[in-house]
Amino acid sequence: MTSAIRVTGTLAALAFAALLSACSQPAPPPPAPPPPAVSLSPKLIEQAAAYHYYMSHVSAITPDFADGDSIAKAVTIGASYEPKQLQRGATAYAAVVALQDPAFLAGVRTYAVNADQRREVVAAILKDPAYVVAISGSASAAGLVKAALGGEGQQLYDAGKAVKQSAYDIQKQKWSKSDVVNRELRLSQAKTLSATPVVGDLNETARLQQAALGAAPLGLTAEPATPPYSPIVIRGMAVAALAALGEGGDANVDTLMAVMAEPNVAFCMNMAKLNLYQCLAVSKPHYEDVFCLGQHIMMDTGRCVIKASGNTEPYEARFIPQIKVADGDTGYKVTPVKTPTKAASKKR
Repeated sequence: MTSAIRVTGTLAALAFAALLSACSQPAPPPPAPPPPAVSLSPKLIEQAAAYHYYMSHVSAITPDFADGDSIAKAVTIGASYEPKQLQRGATAYAAVVALQDPAFLAGVRTYAVNADQRREVVAAILKDPAYVVAISGSASAAGLVKAALGGEGQQLYDAGKAVKQSAYDIQKQKWSKSDVVNRELRLSQAKTLSATPVVGDLNETARLQQAALGAAPLGLTAEPATPPYSPIVIRGMAVAALAALGEGGDANVDTLMAVMAEPNVAFCMNMAKLNLYQCLAVSKPHYEDVFCLGQHIMMDTGRCVIKASGNTEPYEARFIPQIKVADGDTGYKVTPVKTPTKAASKKR
């Protein structure tokens, strides 16, 4: 009996000692929090959707005009963008496109695991958006963005060339030589539309939202692109990187908008608008409005988007002779004239 009691006491003492030892050990550190989820503010998605809505609808304008009303409708559709908004929308769309690249997304997400490193990378991107060029996968993401923006810009430009050509062709039809009714109203409406933000299609907004989160990829493909990249491509990738680091939500919208600002492309689009106003101010017959539509709404804007992508801008020789005008006139010659032959150019 005494031996049994002694064994029991020994076991109890050992258990108590083990308990004390366990209590004296420091508790294991809590597991690291999971990296933040990819997030892109709905406000930026709306900007991207508005850009894509405009580009697709205006690129769909065809040159088969049958009357002045169809021309007026096309001009209204084409004039409906505010330059700075369209530039921001192009950058926001570039961000959505960059998020489609798995290599770039994985490269950025490696910095999201450690909170301190994530904050350092975010600060570096905000200080200089070109920091993203050094992130693994940036070449393939840049290739996607260049192909997406450049393709849409080229499509709009080519559609504009066809419309501009019709300004010559429809002159064979008597109705096209009639003067536009309410010319002053048409110009003021164009200016109003140019100051009114575009609203994107709800379905397109939802599609881009799903694409930004990786739920429904856009299915884009392109070859990797080598630096240097255009400012829009860099800024689009920078916004995408911030989104992949969990910094693209509504709380950071103002900061993201600052990252997306790019004055050169916005200036290009603003100049397209000013040329449009000048063109509409002096055009009289319907076929001249077609010229304004094709050249300044479609071709000039398409050229700006191609410039934004970093692709080579298209070149088209233009010959519009200078003429003396009365005081107060803009001096803008809108009547379509054909490019002179080499012999005619030398003669001049």
